[in-house]
Amino acid sequence: MKKLLFVSALFLFLGTHLYAQADRVIGIWLTSEGTSQVEIYKNSEGKYEGKLVWLNEPLDENGRPKLDKENPDRSLRSRPLKGTILLRDFRYDSSSREWKDGTIYDPENGKTYSAYMWFDGNDLKIRGFVMGMRFMGRSTTWTRESRLRE
Repeated sequence: MKKLLFVSALFLFLGTHLYAQADRVIGIWLTSEGTSQVEIYKNSEGKYEGKLVWLNEPLDENGRPKLDKENPDRSLRSRPLKGTILLRDFRYDSSSREWKDGTIYDPENGKTYSAYMWFDGNDLKIRGFVMGMRFMGRSTTWTRESRLRE
């Protein structure tokens, strides 16, 4: 009976620990340039997404909200950049300690790349790549923010 109780407690602890590790990515992140913040959250399907929630310069030269003008879908070019989902469909892989099988959208060029994320200390590293080849891409480092900027 004691063994069964111990094994049950061990599985409960490990499951809780892995869940906490997976959710470690949730929060507000400052991009490497320091010009925007992205909020990472878990969607209703249990996958991780990241939405652009703050821009250092949210307005264009005409005083209007910046738009997603480089989007390849013409119907989306009139949507505001703020609120755009940049990260999609990430799932946590406990064996590699990374979030993978996701995509990252770059609003500066309108392209979407396959991507994965991992922690380097307290910083979040994100690597976007093409054609399924992780070595063909670029990485960025985001830092955690304690609150949303105004």
